[in-house]
Amino acid sequence: MTVEAHLNNVQESVTEQNKKSWNQQTYEALLNRFGTPEEAAIKLKENPTSRMKSLLPYLPALQGKKVANLMGSHGMKATAMSLMGADATVIDFSYENERYAKEVATKCGIDLTYIVADILKMDHHHDGEFDVIVMELGILHYFLDLHPLFKVVSRLLKSGGTFVLQDFHPISTKLITSKGKKHKVDGNYFDPTIHKTVVAYEKHLTNEKEDSVVLQRKWTLGEILTSMADEDLIIKQVSEEPNIKLHDRGIPKIFTVKATKQAY
Repeated sequence: MTVEAHLNNVQESVTEQNKKSWNQQTYEALLNRFGTPEEAAIKLKENPTSRMKSLLPYLPALQGKKVANLMGSHGMKATAMSLMGADATVIDFSYENERYAKEVATKCGIDLTYIVADILKMDHHHDGEFDVIVMELGILHYFLDLHPLFKVVSRLLKSGGTFVLQDFHPISTKLITSKGKKHKVDGNYFDPTIHKTVVAYEKHLTNEKEDSVVLQRKWTLGEILTSMADEDLIIKQVSEEPNIKLHDRGIPKIFTVKATKQAY
């Protein structure tokens, strides 16, 4: 078996575990975090740009654009972009995320397209469909090899389309452990191993689930950028932002990459 085939097999197992975790009690967690769909919709309609604040500097004008939010979770970003004039689609593997996202969108007067699917198994029906693709905050660590992911991004984009990736900075996720004002360099930035961790929404649940565990592989910034460039995505901008907390401002918290698909 080739290394690539082995990685594909392991990725399927990892995705299946993560999919299982993201399809149990997620709806309850979203209710606890954002309120009822009616309550969430009221806030979203009042100021959709606030939901997009960190991404807007990297996005083109959204009016009339076809936009995909890959692994778009609860759909808040996609619905916000729809309220700003985009034709937005979410692709995510959680039915419970879809339920909440569609309910919020409906209350906002938006007919949101939500495709429940494993992004790595997307068929070719949507190839070259989107002007803009957005991925943000806590998604890359679900992949054991970034090349298949960015290959899908590349084929979903129109020629010359824009890809914006925003995620937690590897310095914060791989190298440094923070507790209050204390920071400790106790990680291995180059560690390639897969780690078990509780699913992100667990803190919003009233009762913990024994199997709410996800598997993650954390990446270096160099690995991320190189994998993007390998898949015909031309990197235009890389931005690193400090933590907003005053005593953490010397530590990079978020990074954003703006890229375009090679025009042919």
